[in-house]
Amino acid sequence: MIERLRAWGNSYTKQGRYSPVGILFHWVMAALILFQIGWGFWTDWMMPGGDKVRAYQIHSAAGLPILLLVFLRIFWRVLIDDPYNDADTQGLQTTVAHVTAYLFYLTFFTLPLSGWVMWSALVSPGPLYVGGVLPWPQVPLESLEPLTRYAILDIAEDVHTASIILLLVLIPAHAGAALKHHFWDRHDVLRGMLPEVPDWEGRPGAGTNNRPAQPSPKESGAG
Repeated sequence: MIERLRAWGNSYTKQGRYSPVGILFHWVMAALILFQIGWGFWTDWMMPGGDKVRAYQIHSAAGLPILLLVFLRIFWRVLIDDPYNDADTQGLQTTVAHVTAYLFYLTFFTLPLSGWVMWSALVSPGPLYVGGVLPWPQVPLESLEPLTRYAILDIAEDVHTASIILLLVLIPAHAGAALKHHFWDRHDVLRGMLPEVPDWEGRPGAGTNNRPAQPSPKESGAG
């Protein structure tokens, strides 16, 4: 089954595209991250009280799935080859893109983990649920002295804040680079991360590749 799954996924990467599963991971996690940033800032501005506690519970319920999804996404990336497209031929830009991807993955771990620790370090933390449905355990901190728990809470909060700041830098840089590749450089990067839409029958050029054909060895003078 694994081999059949790998063959199916690699059938897309050979075309310079991400598989439907890879595309789903990308956009679902992007939506969760954007929601979490907006909801987190809104929650911080709320006055203390029951509404703020419930808002933090929603924040946690939406944040914990990111931790689960990143493990599944890494498994999928190990299983399925990455597509080779125009972005992989840009030298220094390609290196920067790879570093950016690693930093994204770092925040996908540090944000939910630090949030989990922050919630568990409270004196009387409420229950945690993944997506508001699946029960999730607390980090076992209840036996620690209050000062120790406060110190852990302080460190986790610093990690959480630093991760948010890093994301606020990475997201516009990533989106800007994707738009540059698509509209300025006319590369195929963005197309490979969007859901595949079959050519409309009857449209001029339907079913053809709009990219210029590669010259044959004779045409290019090779040999």
